Amino acid sequence: MSKIIIISGSPNASSRLNGMIQFVQQKLAERNLSPELITVVSLPAEDLVQANFNSPAILAANALVDSADAVVIASPVYKASFTGVLKAYLDLLPQKGLDGKIIAPLFIGGTIAHMLSIDYSLKPVLASMGAKHYVSGVYAVDAQINRTQGADGELHFDLSEDLILRLGDSVGELVRELEIRAK
Repeated sequence: MSKIIIISGSPNASSRLNGMIQFVQQKLAERNLSPELITVVSLPAEDLVQANFNSPAILAANALVDSADAVVIASPVYKASFTGVLKAYLDLLPQKGLDGKIIAPLFIGGTIAHMLSIDYSLKPVLASMGAKHYVSGVYAVDAQINRTQGADGELHFDLSEDLILRLGDSVGELVRELEIRAK
């Protein structure tokens, strides 16, 4: 069975990005795939800021990435790029830590103006780490996800039909690529 890791670069637990991640997790589960989630903001901040390559938490997260066949990299967009906390973690991965992995980028921003941030900010960094094989990325805008808080206190995310279709297509492409590799 293929192993998929989702790396969330959101510094905010209530981010609409979580709605995208939950949808992707659900679609993968429907195909009997159970991705593991690395929430970068839950890694020790001191280890990230001080680039502690020997941190047990960083080593454990890196081992998950190393064992993955595919990596979904998810981030909100701030100032035309992915988050600093995501960059801090990517800096702690081995130099060729994404070599041979299938990459699926998921970004969300306030406006369509930063749609090319996947291509112009993320992909060059990932390429320096050996990433060569990408499935179609998904860039969403905040307006495509309605965030509500239920009576149970849990956040609920309602995605627009367009976003559901694009995320579904990306997941489908990722699964097909994994199946091709498994043959």
